[in-house]
Amino acid sequence: MICLGLDTSNYTTSVALYDTADGSYRSVRRLLPVEPGSLGLRQSDAVFHHTARLSGLLGELFENQPVKPEAVAVSVKPSEQEGSYMPCFLVGRNVAYSLGAAFGVPVYPFSHQLGHIGAVLASKNRGDVLNAPFFAFHLSGGTTDALFCEPDPVSILRVKRLGGSTDLKAGQAIDRVGAMLGLPFPAGPALERLADESGRVFSPKPSVKGTDCSFSGLENQCRAMLANSEPPADIAKYCLTYIVKALEGVTASLTAANPDLPVVFSGGVTANGMLRNALGSRCRAVFAKDSLASDNAVGAAYLGALRYAREEAGAASPPVA
Repeated sequence: MICLGLDTSNYTTSVALYDTADGSYRSVRRLLPVEPGSLGLRQSDAVFHHTARLSGLLGELFENQPVKPEAVAVSVKPSEQEGSYMPCFLVGRNVAYSLGAAFGVPVYPFSHQLGHIGAVLASKNRGDVLNAPFFAFHLSGGTTDALFCEPDPVSILRVKRLGGSTDLKAGQAIDRVGAMLGLPFPAGPALERLADESGRVFSPKPSVKGTDCSFSGLENQCRAMLANSEPPADIAKYCLTYIVKALEGVTASLTAANPDLPVVFSGGVTANGMLRNALGSRCRAVFAKDSLASDNAVGAAYLGALRYAREEAGAASPPVA
């Protein structure tokens, strides 16, 4: 079967098709326009841009694959935490339920966070991870969460937050340091390229307490380096090294009692090569491929396809709008 996925996050409009026949997926997405020097968008602007471009992306998605999906899946909120809400997700939700009514197919709502985790597993064909408990990270501009995940017969996954950043998020720190250095938003890729030019070796001591960490001090330290006229490449490398060291500490605490559980690394920050190199061999790490670390609708489509299959097998209840 084929499931259509939609995701209207704070910075990306994304649509995707996932085919259970061979595990293939097709994704079309566009970053929302952000003014140079800005650190993001107002929600009203994000809603406008999603509304203006979603129909065009759907047309592009179906242009060479004119199929009728058997289900629609959509991100309707940022995370699994109680009260999680952002207006930008209403755009995708409204279109998803309209398409579900037009096609006469079920609609499955998920959080953006679950979609990120699903995208990692879809890209690596690791659906087996969903059959038992595992750890996960969701690392982005708006989230730095360390999670415990368990199988759920209805929503596919049940997630509990165990820790993460207590203040500034990893992606926020990267974007703020990038803005200091005149890099475009989002700054992750450009900051990594800049850091590669540095030959210095840093040994920062980030604030880590168990499964919690802090990044507010990092911004201040990078600003002090800039005030001291230190090379931008060194500032970029210090920033990324600090974040990696902090996440190494959180990962060590997270897996201390259960070292055999997989750790799924999701979210745009996990595209960073330094992070992958450092943590890829320290735990049973699973990272996304095919650029699916950043925001996308593939994860929602993948989870929706799984939900549909379970309902067809009689293992779950129908969705409720």
